[in-house]
Amino acid sequence: MQKLFILVCCLLGSSWAMGQDYTMSGNGSVKVIKDSRLDVLIKKQIYINTLAIRNQSGFRVQVISTNKRGDANEAKARVMQLYNDYRTYLDYQAPYFKVRVGDFKTREEASELRDKLSNLFSGGVFVVPAIINVSPDKELSNEEPY
Repeated sequence: MQKLFILVCCLLGSSWAMGQDYTMSGNGSVKVIKDSRLDVLIKKQIYINTLAIRNQSGFRVQVISTNKRGDANEAKARVMQLYNDYRTYLDYQAPYFKVRVGDFKTREEASELRDKLSNLFSGGVFVVPAIINVSPDKELSNEEPY
């Protein structure tokens, strides 16, 4: 009986208590104040996200294909010393080691480097299709400022 009385008192007491004061909330609107620089950051992030994944189809210049790792490493070191502006890659596709240079979106861009490198390597220098690495920094520097 005593438990029932306490339960009824709690229920009646909770109905009189108010969780919110409706008179102070007015029309129920919320005012949001934000920094205008957030819009710039949002636009930059949208652009970065819309870059087709950082790996895109493109071209690289292949300077050597050999089954000797030492020869491939020497060729890579030589290219890195002479043309340190371009990334140099050593790929292994059994049983060959291939040294490839650059990340070019078009064959024409890669052909310019191929012409420069053809004098250094006697085995033949070729432009080959590859999956290239696109750095967002370069993409953003080419984009107009917001």
